[in-house]
Amino acid sequence: MRRCRPVLVGFLAVALSVLAGAQGAEQNQPTAEKTDLVVWGIGLGPDSKGTDAALREFERRNPDIRVKTLTMGAGAMDPQKLMTSIVGNVAPDVISQDRFTVSDWASRGAFLPLDELMQRDQDDPLNPRPDQYYDATWIEASYDGKVYAIPSSADNRVLYWNRAIFKLKAKELRAAGLDPDRAPRTWSELLAYSRVLTEFNKDGTLKRAGFMPNFGNSWLYMFAFMMNAEFMSADGRTCTLNSPEAQKALQFMVDGYEIVGGYDKAKSFESGFLGRENDAFIIGKVAMKIDGDWILSGLARYGPQIDLGASPPPVPDDRFHQRGAFANEPNKWVTWFGGFSYAIPRGARNPEAAWRFIKFMSSTEGRLIDFDAQREWDRRQGRTLIPRVSASEEYNEAVLKRFNYADKKFADALGMHIEMGQFGKGRPPTVVAQTLWNEHVKAMEAALYKNKTPAQALATGQAAVQRDLDAYFQKDRYPELDLGVPVRIGILLTLLGLAAAVVWFFRQRLGRLERTEAKWAYLFIAPWILGFLVFTLGPMVASLFFSFTQWDVLNEARWVGGKNYADLATTDRAIMLKAFGNAAYLAGVGVPLGLATGLLVALLLNAAARGMRVYRTMFYMPAIVPGIASAVLWTWVLTPDPNKGLINAFWRETISPWLGVSPPGWIQSADWAKPALVLMGVWGAGSGMILWLAGLKGVPTSLYEASSIDGATPWRQFWSVTFPQLSSIVFFNTVMGFIGAMQEFDRMYVMRPSKDGPVGPDDAMLTPVYRLFQDAFSFFKMGSASAIAWIIFAIIVILTAIQFKLAPKWVHYEADR
Repeated sequence: MRRCRPVLVGFLAVALSVLAGAQGAEQNQPTAEKTDLVVWGIGLGPDSKGTDAALREFERRNPDIRVKTLTMGAGAMDPQKLMTSIVGNVAPDVISQDRFTVSDWASRGAFLPLDELMQRDQDDPLNPRPDQYYDATWIEASYDGKVYAIPSSADNRVLYWNRAIFKLKAKELRAAGLDPDRAPRTWSELLAYSRVLTEFNKDGTLKRAGFMPNFGNSWLYMFAFMMNAEFMSADGRTCTLNSPEAQKALQFMVDGYEIVGGYDKAKSFESGFLGRENDAFIIGKVAMKIDGDWILSGLARYGPQIDLGASPPPVPDDRFHQRGAFANEPNKWVTWFGGFSYAIPRGARNPEAAWRFIKFMSSTEGRLIDFDAQREWDRRQGRTLIPRVSASEEYNEAVLKRFNYADKKFADALGMHIEMGQFGKGRPPTVVAQTLWNEHVKAMEAALYKNKTPAQALATGQAAVQRDLDAYFQKDRYPELDLGVPVRIGILLTLLGLAAAVVWFFRQRLGRLERTEAKWAYLFIAPWILGFLVFTLGPMVASLFFSFTQWDVLNEARWVGGKNYADLATTDRAIMLKAFGNAAYLAGVGVPLGLATGLLVALLLNAAARGMRVYRTMFYMPAIVPGIASAVLWTWVLTPDPNKGLINAFWRETISPWLGVSPPGWIQSADWAKPALVLMGVWGAGSGMILWLAGLKGVPTSLYEASSIDGATPWRQFWSVTFPQLSSIVFFNTVMGFIGAMQEFDRMYVMRPSKDGPVGPDDAMLTPVYRLFQDAFSFFKMGSASAIAWIIFAIIVILTAIQFKLAPKWVHYEADR
């Protein structure tokens, strides 16, 4: 029996294992398959626990749906991913999209209209209704009489002012006839307060700015709306950017920056601002600013001690006193709405599930779940949540009742935002929303830099917007194209070309051995030939074809002939000349300076000194730093604020005391942006140093010995011996340098101070390739972008041909006789 016991125990263990496995298998029977709902534009993290809770509650109520979120940058004016996903038939189900661009996307058929869904579910308590939302936000999410998105956030603007600074300057304010116990209410008062509160350092730089019109978040839209300016006609076919009202608003911004020393000085001042505890407004570097409700959470967390005031944004004097053109104006105050919305892209695989998601997330119930969960999370972290203002008036009223903040100044600020919602205006829904935004910013900066008058700057922007409007509304003039036809023609021509090549090959009089070697040679290079045809020549020919079309990728292409080239030479002439002028500067100044620097370094490193290999490595190191990393590094090095930027810190301690010259603004200045890029290019001159060193090593020493016997000085030896021997390297570097200057893009994309409007101050960093990128992937004008590509190609070919034509006159090769 004892001998049998281990066996019995073993059988028992096996039996129990089988039973457990069977039970586990029964418990793990597959459940009903869930639908994956893909949502773009929502990021989850420590400060979005409320959003995460709302998503989990939605999944609990909809057990057949599993939500997958991706930030993707889609809502933050980064349209390339969304466009690619729609064209590739892998669109997300829901996207959180910047609301002002909804009409632009809707006009291309990129978003699905939601009217039928809202009509169908009108009895559903979660179904969104227009009366729940601020009118401006609902209108902004609509286009051509249909609703394409449901508004989510609504970031209107108010005037924030630092009461402590007002008290500090109370005597001066009273001397100027101003009340230190209240905020300015009119434009004239705002400028008067700013004059008193603004202070300068001994070297003329800003110490404190009273008010900078575009610091915070106001833009020209804010002040133009106060003047009752309309940027589009009622029918949406005419741009009215250059209206008398907008001109007056822009002139006010110019006057505001004059008080702080000009826009250039203000931008340099801003470049040194830090965040969190060192936020410029918290530490008193800026006394007043117009901003949105999103800053309240940061102010409460990092500057709870700030003596904060929040008031309606100051308006034109006549509006406040309701006289003149505003005599019958019902609203004294004006603000403007921004914010995001939920939309369903075309091609979404689960539109019904997407609609259920949008209904829940935009409902008051779903928003309150978000608020309660985030408030509890912040409480556990020792913080008190300040909720964001929503586009839903119903939710704002509900959350304000739940919001109990111990510090009254922050509660009052939130209440001011909610109160100002009734006076909010939104950007006009238009098919050229992104173009209008960019041109409005460019016009603003052109006037603030005083390169143009407000009227001239706005007229230029209006012409650019109107051009795109006309192209959209007049597209029916041009015939539609079946893009399959040119593709088939291209394939046919390629096959005919290959057939002709084969016929040509077999008609050659070659011996057996030669023919065999030729066959194998062509076989080995066949992958490259195929890749060249498919990935290089094919796209080049396609872009040439597209340059004669009007095409936005999502819709049919239309044949417009040479219109794209004509537009670049007329309507876009100024901006194209600016782009090519910048490229010419980088080529004409940057290339020679880079060549000279590389050659100088090579001459220094050509000596047989001890440790020279280490020095060569050090000089070559910048060449192996990735371009993007290098651009990020130099953005920091060239920061205008001497407290942050290394170059200006050195400048302040040396050049400023010696010569009395203030540090430059570098990439924040229209005059210094291109020199900054050239300086960065000189830093990378070590890449060419290798070629120079190779050339120097190849100069025969006998030539130096002969010239020394003839009495040549070192300087004469350089020009008569060294330089002629290096002429081929000079030629190669010059050709490649000019081509590189014409193709500049990555540095500008990373280093530009702002993603909005101009590329660098007054488009000082705009290049032809960057303009091509904007047309293709921001405005989806593939025809115009293709035309620019071929113009760039033609210019590069011409410049290269000229250089090759002139080369025999000064370039010497060892094989020359």
